[in-house]
Amino acid sequence: MVIHEFLLQVLVLGIIILGPYHSHAAEADYSITKPGCPSSCGNLSIPYPFGLRNSNSDCHLNLSSFIVDCDYSTDPPTPYMNSSSTLQISDISVEDHEMRISLPVNRECYNPSGIDRSLSLRPWIILANFPMSSTKNKFTVIGCDTLASLQDSSGEVYFGCMSSCGNASDFRRGLCNGMSCCEMSIPENFFTYNISITSFSNHSNVLDFNPCSYAFVVENGFYNFTKGDLSHLTFNRSTVVLDWAIGFRTCEMAKKNSTSYMCKKNTNCTNAKNGDGYKCACLKGYRGNPYLADGCHDIDECADPVKYPCKGRCHNIEGSYTCPCPKGVGTGIGAVVLLLLCWWSYKYIRRRREAKVKQKFFIRNGGFLLQQRLSPVEDNRMEKGKLFTSMELDTVTDHFNENRILGRGGQGTVYKGMLEDGTIIAVKKSKVIDTEQVEQFINEVFILSEINHRNVVKLLGFCLESEVPLLVYEFVPNGTLYQYLHDPNREFPISWEMRLRIANEVAKALSYLHSDAAIPIYHRDIKSSNILLDEKYQAKVADFGASKLIPIDQTHLTTVVQGTFGYLDPEYYQTSQFTGKSDVYSFGIVLVELLTGEKPISQLRAEECRNLASYFIISMDENHLFDVLDKEVLDHGDEKEIIAVSNLAKRCVRLQGRYRPTMKEVAMELERVRSLRNLTVIQQNKEEIDRIRTESIRALSAISMEMRLEGEVDLTSMDEDQSLLPPK
Repeated sequence: MVIHEFLLQVLVLGIIILGPYHSHAAEADYSITKPGCPSSCGNLSIPYPFGLRNSNSDCHLNLSSFIVDCDYSTDPPTPYMNSSSTLQISDISVEDHEMRISLPVNRECYNPSGIDRSLSLRPWIILANFPMSSTKNKFTVIGCDTLASLQDSSGEVYFGCMSSCGNASDFRRGLCNGMSCCEMSIPENFFTYNISITSFSNHSNVLDFNPCSYAFVVENGFYNFTKGDLSHLTFNRSTVVLDWAIGFRTCEMAKKNSTSYMCKKNTNCTNAKNGDGYKCACLKGYRGNPYLADGCHDIDECADPVKYPCKGRCHNIEGSYTCPCPKGVGTGIGAVVLLLLCWWSYKYIRRRREAKVKQKFFIRNGGFLLQQRLSPVEDNRMEKGKLFTSMELDTVTDHFNENRILGRGGQGTVYKGMLEDGTIIAVKKSKVIDTEQVEQFINEVFILSEINHRNVVKLLGFCLESEVPLLVYEFVPNGTLYQYLHDPNREFPISWEMRLRIANEVAKALSYLHSDAAIPIYHRDIKSSNILLDEKYQAKVADFGASKLIPIDQTHLTTVVQGTFGYLDPEYYQTSQFTGKSDVYSFGIVLVELLTGEKPISQLRAEECRNLASYFIISMDENHLFDVLDKEVLDHGDEKEIIAVSNLAKRCVRLQGRYRPTMKEVAMELERVRSLRNLTVIQQNKEEIDRIRTESIRALSAISMEMRLEGEVDLTSMDEDQSLLPPK
């Protein structure tokens, strides 16, 4: 092995000596703007299609989002977006189609008496037509008793993050895990937003070291948490990344108008992810501004041998370069042998490197830990799931094509794929790699390997040798319960009977996890978006990344607070102790969603009713239950069933867990309500049969009387099999 590598190095060195690289002068620094147009404001370079407001109209695209205001009263001058003193621009990239802006940090401070001292929350932040990047930003919250939420102007996207303080040993520098600092990913298509902050104890117990709560959107890598930030945050503004594109049309639509189409020579066009607008980019082998005429210039690859290696004599050509062997080397039998030896050595070293990389990923993704927890068997399979290769999953998902995306979440993306035998699968791919997510991945694999229930999504296998761990599930085709309850564009209404069945199925699955599994399991993230519907609209509980196995002799877990805003048990938030009754609370919120069709959190409701649990309990206490029910429930539901389920939901969302029922009791109650519905149907069918039988007897008596009068038939001679009565 060592000899082969040595020979390869010698051969490569000989080729370099025989054919040195062709050198070129450094590439020119091409213009980023149209001729005669200003190209900067202070330290900011402004590439076309952006331009200064007071410049010629041809210097920028005729859309307000692309106009930059420059404040020359500062030194250096300060660039702003949309004539706003809030949205400072720090960078504009044509190549990445990104804009970086600087925003003030939201803070809420208190003095020792607990009175609000400083509240610098602002009204809606308008980001023009450019959404915040969902992959390069985080929503971050700092504080010891802090709940902060992020909402868009439509009220449709609303989520929060909670942070609390524990022991000094719980602080971990640079880690936002819910202990003093928490963070969440940003949803897609966030154009405008508002941040609100709530402090549960008004800092009454933490004033000495945590007088303020902070909440802000920030670019990944800009901020690392330190304990000192609790007493004083050292910065007042954060950097946020925006994604920009041209207009509101797709490439196909834009190309129809050659006058307004922005992609120039030597460029290609791609549609923006959110479906609004398109982006231009220089073709491979070209560099520059694709929005300028002749803006994309040929790259001289020979001038950069590190980025564009050549083992022969380099020749630059339009859009590419060639690397032919030196004269005399590529001829004869010796050259053929040399090339074959190079090719063989290259393939050998490449395979070995790929194997090392896969082994590295296997270790980093927790492969050894999984081997300890899951018993290996033959045929490249684990006891409870198949061990897929990265190449296999790459093929079945068409190289993780965006057209195969089923959904995106805070932790990753789910793709649709099809195996060779025709089985449709769903592949869950993490966004980033860190120790906490690897632990969640291993946890989800192990827990799902222990579960066998018709209403729990089935784990088919996993992959450990890819850069990020991959989970392979059965494909559940009809989306999530959240989509059917809250998507106004869906034409298929969920009937009361279906709602009752779905609630019963989810309750039975959770009852199984809590009481009937080999080791009790707490799900810890029950919500309508984690309830999938199969081809028969039967419920399947999914996403066990946060779930925990519970030793039989324990009644609770003491953990860092984790969950989804609106579904989170308030008792768990206050004590950090998660019990089975915490899952009951989350299920109760889902039950209220099924009854009302309302979202767990909504700015459209009054302030005291923004939380769905409070809204529902207040409505029931004031005898207004039937005023808040979903129209489908109100029009087609049985009143006794609705009242029974509503009372059950109210018990599930009680503030104190000891007054809530267990999941087994919840499942039994829902089963009882459904069985009463079935008994009613059976009774109705029996009454209908008795009615038909009675009418038949009356009809037969009339026929008998008529026949006897006419003397045509002797009914006493009829066989029993000839009876006109319906069988009993």
